Amino acid sequence: MARENPTWGHRRIQGELARLGYPIAADIDPAPRRAGPSRRQFLSAQAHAIIACDFLVIDTTLLKRLYVLVFIEHGTRRLHLAGLTAHPTGAWTVQQARNLTLDLGERIAELRFLIHDRDPLFSSAFREVFKTEGLRAITTLPRTPRMNAICERVIGTLRREFLDRILILSERHLALVLHEYLIDYNRNRPHQSRQQRPPDAATQPAHDVTELNDMRFIRRKPVVTGMISEYHHVA
Repeated sequence: MARENPTWGHRRIQGELARLGYPIAADIDPAPRRAGPSRRQFLSAQAHAIIACDFLVIDTTLLKRLYVLVFIEHGTRRLHLAGLTAHPTGAWTVQQARNLTLDLGERIAELRFLIHDRDPLFSSAFREVFKTEGLRAITTLPRTPRMNAICERVIGTLRREFLDRILILSERHLALVLHEYLIDYNRNRPHQSRQQRPPDAATQPAHDVTELNDMRFIRRKPVVTGMISEYHHVA
């Protein structure tokens, strides 16, 4: 009954069952809670309006720990590396938030929600930066990384695709390779959720599949110290 009649409240269902001869206690969740969308449904429906953030932590060969503030837009999967530091503070995090809003420009008007965890670096001042732009901050529950799954996933991608395969020497070295990876990720990396289109591509180019039989039509370009391969059609 609850599935077939999403607008029915628990009293309505209790009464209908009683009429049918099944007296039960009124312990079914009220309709507004039961009929509302699940978190997965909410994220899917609002993907175009969501941006999420988290920290990527990297240790250099000299055992210096570095922190990278990562943002990703759910709808386009566009990745932003907001800042890099060995000593993150609340004030530093707020400044990176301000820098990001400037970089987004008019596109920030398309966003409505910011997802982040309960790291104390995401302070009220940090949230206020986005609130003034019309975004509502959604804080995940403790020890529930799946509530920020897309951001967690892209951090895992950064590690698997190149950070776990090279030695980071310094802060400057990390900044250089991350910048090169960011360009490739946004311009070339396909995403299943976008029908294999990169974040910055509105459509995929169309080519005759018979061209694949002749590799002269395709060129490989190694990027990010050779860890990533880019493929392009010959001009």
